[in-house]
Amino acid sequence: MPAIITLTTDWGLLDHYLGAVKGSIISRLPDAKIFDITHLIPPFDLKKAAFILRNAYRNFPENTIHIIGVSTEESESVPHVVVKYNHHYFIGADNGIFTLLFSSLPEEIYELTIPQDTNYFTFSTRDRFVKAAVHLAKGNDVSEIGDPRNQLTTSINMQPHLNGNQLQARVMYVDNYQNLYINVTADEFIQMGQGRSFSLINRGKSEKIKKIHDAYGDVPEGEIAVLFSTTGFVEIAVNRGPAASLLGYKPDQPVLIEFHD
Repeated sequence: MPAIITLTTDWGLLDHYLGAVKGSIISRLPDAKIFDITHLIPPFDLKKAAFILRNAYRNFPENTIHIIGVSTEESESVPHVVVKYNHHYFIGADNGIFTLLFSSLPEEIYELTIPQDTNYFTFSTRDRFVKAAVHLAKGNDVSEIGDPRNQLTTSINMQPHLNGNQLQARVMYVDNYQNLYINVTADEFIQMGQGRSFSLINRGKSEKIKKIHDAYGDVPEGEIAVLFSTTGFVEIAVNRGPAASLLGYKPDQPVLIEFHD
């Protein structure tokens, strides 16, 4: 089976970066299969990149190689690494994105030691990450291109908190439909809610919601639906409407849910 390499970046689609990286991969590995996860991450937005990639990578076959082209500048405190997690390989800068991307400790971490192809240090994805990806794609051992590490840089990721009957959460991500994903998993919500009805406290107004819904269409058009999304997190949506705009939420803003006894 040809090697599969994915790309997740903040490059956009106008500039030369994407074409240059794909050309570099194909020049080194002509039969590689390259898949674009997204190139529309806002510049340097690690949280958005992590959310998108964590919900996309698991649909690819094991041993897929994922290149992360977001905030790739290397320094003494931010090395370039290869991380093996859940039988997939991830290549990027250890800038905190991996602890946002993974739910548990990875199987292996290696700090890259292979040299860049050029003396320029502004395009690491092409000049270094591609070399590492092709090395792995050819079935070579990761230890040949890096030194083992014991830990990754930790990115502060606010955890949900239950204070009495109030669940204090935060918006993780807003998708293209303006649906909201909050930092509460389905299992956490079930444990905290214990089957109770609840309200979304928004701008001083209480929006009572009887239960978790299975689909957007379970509520009338324009009404709020709270669901357990395919991402594993709680989703707040408005049927046929832009929830983020209508409810006034943006990424990282607090979300308050109150359970009723």
